[in-house]
Amino acid sequence: MSGIIGYGVYTPIYRIKISEIASVWKKEPAEIIAGLQVTEKAVPGFDEDAITMGIEAGKTALSMAGVSEKEIGAVYVGSESHPYAVNPTSTSVAEYLGIGNDYFSADLEFACKAATAGLQITLGLLDSNKIHYGLVIGSDTAQGKPHDVLEYTASSSACAYILGNKKNEIIVEVLDTSSFSSDTPDFWRRDGERYPSHFGRFTGEPAYFNHVLSEGKKLLEKSGLLPTDFAYCVFHMPNGKFPRIAAKKLGFTSGQLAPSLIVNTIGNPYSASSLLGLSAVLDIAKPEEKIFFVSYGSGAGSDGFIFKTTNRLKEKQKLSASLKGQTKKKIYLSYPEYLKHMHII
Repeated sequence: MSGIIGYGVYTPIYRIKISEIASVWKKEPAEIIAGLQVTEKAVPGFDEDAITMGIEAGKTALSMAGVSEKEIGAVYVGSESHPYAVNPTSTSVAEYLGIGNDYFSADLEFACKAATAGLQITLGLLDSNKIHYGLVIGSDTAQGKPHDVLEYTASSSACAYILGNKKNEIIVEVLDTSSFSSDTPDFWRRDGERYPSHFGRFTGEPAYFNHVLSEGKKLLEKSGLLPTDFAYCVFHMPNGKFPRIAAKKLGFTSGQLAPSLIVNTIGNPYSASSLLGLSAVLDIAKPEEKIFFVSYGSGAGSDGFIFKTTNRLKEKQKLSASLKGQTKKKIYLSYPEYLKHMHII
């Protein structure tokens, strides 16, 4: 199959501590942090959105891939916070990056798995030789209504991947992919409403766990592989607890999961969440290692992938700043400043 030839991340420099949000609403910070296993989250700059963050991640991915912008044959952007209801994010990103006009393009929405659906679409184009390179971006300035549980985790970041079908350029092969989907509306936002709604505890067993575990089991059975065959595992991270539970139930160890857990320090950037977890793993992975990956999106569905790193990964790792290095730079905001950045006041 085809695979990844470059990737890039962008996380805003601004943060707000979960304890700051909890204190405003007279909640016990320690209880909130222990329950969600999140200590702080990334907040966009006043002038940042899914487009600007996607561009930054895309530039880094193109630089690592080392291919001409004009060679990109498809651009897909997954997000829950596209700046426009009727104007594509994908073409704005492509225009700024200088990709030209000869490319397939679409904005994708499937809650937090919109971008992994983009990976599957792009792989289909690559495997059929319709294109030789494609750009997939997950970018969100996720919103949570003030005093809602989502406010503690909904964050902002972007992650971009360049995929290709030339074997000598691939740094991560895609060995297999499949999906598990259903009509399970645990999380939604009707047209015209500013903030999403959710069923609270319903989000766990019938939604996240049913889909992630069902897809995970199916992918293991389909591939004939065991959890011990993988060096790492990556799951969507709505909070710090869910991926840990999912990994354990599927037979993975905490050591296999730990490198991907970016949620504790940047929160849940929705469409970028699992892709950022993958990038954190790729920053440290060695050649010939397998990675087990399952995303999740409300609505609901999970996309599963089996990745295998190649010998080219090591040299590419030197070409861009790691996610860990990038997230060390941060400026903390007070709650009123946070509201301004999120355009709530």
